[in-house]
Amino acid sequence: MPNDAAVIDEILRESKNVAVLGMSEKPWRASHRVGRYLAANGYRIFPVNPALNEILNLPCYPTLDSADTAAREQTGAGIDVADVFRASEFVPAIVDDVIRLKIPYLWLQDGVVDDEAIERAQVAGVKCVENDCMYRRHAARAR
Repeated sequence: MPNDAAVIDEILRESKNVAVLGMSEKPWRASHRVGRYLAANGYRIFPVNPALNEILNLPCYPTLDSADTAAREQTGAGIDVADVFRASEFVPAIVDDVIRLKIPYLWLQDGVVDDEAIERAQVAGVKCVENDCMYRRHAARAR
């Protein structure tokens, strides 16, 4: 199903705290490039990767829960959008966390697709983007 341009615009405009799930420390990986871009363009990023302690001189969180807690402690607000660079098989559990934590937006990056999980998130009131790139969409708006 195609993504709603109004939802994309709203996410890019309204989000401040972005959890980048599956962010890599390797500069050539898309998750690293997107996280770095978002950080350089006004978003506060919270890298989520249980295998790492730090990325881009930022603490790396083992779970979305711990990133949300850190966002609340640092900014007074939780995660606004979960930006997912994980394999599609992990999306249902991520959606469970997003719903439980009351994160308003979910963005599944290029190649990450789970229509059933997206439908479940939307029924719970989460606005979603699937199989698209947050960096590419933001950069296109900036022109």
